[in-house]
Amino acid sequence: MTDDVLKRLEARSIAKQSEFIGNIASRLGRVGKTASPPKHPFKGAPAFWNEFDLPLEERVSLFSDNWGKAGGHVVRHGSMEDAKAWIAAKANELGAKLVLRQNQPELNALAIEAELPDARVVVWDEAPKADRLAVAAGADIGLVVVDHAVAYTGSLVAKSSARKGRSVSLLPTVLFAIVPLDRMVTRLGEVLRPLDATPREALPAGVHFISGPSRSADIENDLTIGVHGPGVVYAILVG
Repeated sequence: MTDDVLKRLEARSIAKQSEFIGNIASRLGRVGKTASPPKHPFKGAPAFWNEFDLPLEERVSLFSDNWGKAGGHVVRHGSMEDAKAWIAAKANELGAKLVLRQNQPELNALAIEAELPDARVVVWDEAPKADRLAVAAGADIGLVVVDHAVAYTGSLVAKSSARKGRSVSLLPTVLFAIVPLDRMVTRLGEVLRPLDATPREALPAGVHFISGPSRSADIENDLTIGVHGPGVVYAILVG
């Protein structure tokens, strides 16, 4: 192919690109490539949204509605002791043989092990490191205390670390996520803004947003639940 042909092809390509970009520019009210872009008086969410907040009971109601629409289950208890009794009863009802939990102060104080004599309860970072993923994949129940719950999106937020493996919430068949009500916020920005302001070296290893059970659909939109994670998820609201 000669240089002349290549130049003609290049010129044709540039012309088509200019025509395409020019069409977009005209729809945006701009003329030519050198025209200055329109002014954007706002950056990020508007002030009224940043100030939007709901009373606690409205947050609980909105979260429960959105979480339920995504296929999750919500139960509410007045205390951690009540939650422990429910967790033990539900685990026994499900016939759980292996329960994997995070190493968290709230769960250490809960001492769920004493309530599950027929199940093996494994603490994430106490299992041999080489076996942790296999344990998580084989667990009937994963038990975590979340860092936040977001009412407007119906999402749980779980931060991971060396003592709080993400696999505890991602791999077991059923997830029990305890939500202290003082961690229930209205907007997702209330979670994201403090993270954005956190120095890089102080950021958690991972931040995971959970919005109901695992779901996957193929090209024909055949929906399957629980393929890549828990097929049943409980948000256990406490407070």
